[in-house]
Amino acid sequence: MANTPQAKKRIRRNGRRTVINKNRVSQIRTKIKAVDAALEAGDKQAATEALAAAQPEMARGVAKGLFHKNTVARKFSRLTKKVAALG
Repeated sequence: MANTPQAKKRIRRNGRRTVINKNRVSQIRTKIKAVDAALEAGDKQAATEALAAAQPEMARGVAKGLFHKNTVARKFSRLTKKVAALG
């Protein structure tokens, strides 16, 4: 149990931040799924647009500390390669 005021405040803060971070991760995953759906449909135009929308969200996730930068770089590289292969 938290004994200091700082530790008690940290517990309250962590609860709020957890909700915010889960929402951000969910939003990023949704954008990635949109790219995957466009790839499955074989629609290069939609896949390119979805990828352009997903890229800044993924980068923002790295900046906010949600994902490791190499993880996002790997995912972005793979998605870009798949979209390019549609052509």
